[in-house]
Amino acid sequence: MTDSGWGIYKRLLGYVKPHWRAFALAIVGFVVYAASSTALAEMMKRLIDGIQNPDAAFRFFLPLFVIIMFSARGLGTFLSTYFMAYVGRYVIHTLRCDVFAHLLHLPGWFFDHHSSGQLVSRVTYHVEQVAGAATKAVTIILREGLFVVGLVLYLLWTNWMLTLLFLGVTPIIAVVVSYVSKRFRRISKRIQHSMGDVTHIASEALSGYRVVRTHGAEPYEKQRFERVSEENRRQSMKEAMTRAVSSPVILMLVAISMALLVWLAMAPSLMENMTPGEFVAFITAAALMIKPVRQLTEINGEIQKGLAAASELFGLLDMTPEEDSGKHIASRLNGDVVIDHVSFRYADDQPEVLHDINLRIAPGELVAIVGRSGSGKSTLVSLLPRFYCPTQGRITIDGINVDEYALGPLRQQIALVSQQVTLFNASIADNIAYGVANPDPQAVQAAAEAAYAHEFIDKLPNGYATTVGENGVMLSGGQRQRLAIARAIFKDAPLLVLDEATSALDTESERYIQKALERVCEGRTTLVIAHRLSTIERADRIVVMDQGRIIEEGSHQSLLDADGAYAALHQLQFQEAP
Repeated sequence: MTDSGWGIYKRLLGYVKPHWRAFALAIVGFVVYAASSTALAEMMKRLIDGIQNPDAAFRFFLPLFVIIMFSARGLGTFLSTYFMAYVGRYVIHTLRCDVFAHLLHLPGWFFDHHSSGQLVSRVTYHVEQVAGAATKAVTIILREGLFVVGLVLYLLWTNWMLTLLFLGVTPIIAVVVSYVSKRFRRISKRIQHSMGDVTHIASEALSGYRVVRTHGAEPYEKQRFERVSEENRRQSMKEAMTRAVSSPVILMLVAISMALLVWLAMAPSLMENMTPGEFVAFITAAALMIKPVRQLTEINGEIQKGLAAASELFGLLDMTPEEDSGKHIASRLNGDVVIDHVSFRYADDQPEVLHDINLRIAPGELVAIVGRSGSGKSTLVSLLPRFYCPTQGRITIDGINVDEYALGPLRQQIALVSQQVTLFNASIADNIAYGVANPDPQAVQAAAEAAYAHEFIDKLPNGYATTVGENGVMLSGGQRQRLAIARAIFKDAPLLVLDEATSALDTESERYIQKALERVCEGRTTLVIAHRLSTIERADRIVVMDQGRIIEEGSHQSLLDADGAYAALHQLQFQEAP
């Protein structure tokens, strides 16, 4: 993507195209505003010349001219302001939706390298910066720019020689504006990055407020936040300094050229060829130019902020989404999974976390994966829904390589219940039937009953309509887990992945969830990652992993009899205290 200002603006204009009628009406408004504002100089000319010999026509037409001029200016202001805002807000709405939609389809590694706070900052703060460039800045550029063009044309028509002298200062102004633009863009990028840090640290500390308080880490978090906020303040002050210096410098250049103009205009040789009205009109037009020139130079900062933000957003939009070249769509999978010589690393410069994994899971089989933390269990199961792709080897489901499946329909056939349950700030029913519009209430209740969640839901003040709060903060750990299982039951997927689904629960909740899991596993191919070995004794097969390799495989009893790694893990968990 081109990082030039014009390249970015051209791309932004692509978002304007669908609303060209409203944009055209805004342009008409700008032209009417500029023409009626320029007419003020002509009115001064007629007023000065007409005062010397006033007649009835002059007395009638001059007030009429004033009314028409200001009416036209009001109409132009309305058309330009309203329709420019209409176009601008649509551009922002579309851009924001595009960025959000694109984020939802970026590969897993992207989210591993970016904090949620920084990404939220792009969807909110960055887009609002673009709003400044797309609405306020464009409004001032077109309105005041056309006004300046109108005034210059009027000056040329009145006295072209003086006008050319007056415009001699333009190249110097252009050099100043060019330097200031580059500085504004550079500072704006730093401000946007620091805003991402501010959002990231604030969201982390506020969402984890219990950990912060129990560790007495309030001073630490205040210091962290203060540091990034101070960086944001310093960069903002640099921007303010640039704005504060550049505007007076440009105005001073205009004032010097104005003074030169007045001095030249009063030369006797020039005064002879101009009526008093023409002279006043010329000076009025030149004086009227100061305000739009000032506004045009001041808006430069807004433009550069918008362009810096747009550059970041377009950079994000240009990132390749996760690959979805598969065409195969299965109506319902049987669940025959083959992991064939699979190795995996998160990045080219990082070590392999899975080494030559071979595993066959028959349809309807329940396979448990155990091992120490960091042995690669969660990484292995995350390859099934293609959150990541194997570095070597292949994975097939029902004899077809997972790469050949269309992503959406493939993931529809896989239900995932993890230790870190994700619930949305919506009703319990909406969380169970997540992603389904207008779900059947009876199906939602049936899923909750199967997950042994109906009992506690029924006691809540609004039952299934109860809002659970951010990430289910209103519920206990066991209740959240049962809701996640109810969601998996409601989805009715033929492939089920349970990643540490019972590790953080008390004994009673675990008993409930064990019953729920037995029901949800019926007739499904199930992969269970577990730390608590008591929960997987009934598994058809247990796979033991260590440092990214499968080191043992068999039933619970056969692995105990083998007296290997599984037996050692089992003994650690179940040894009796002396």
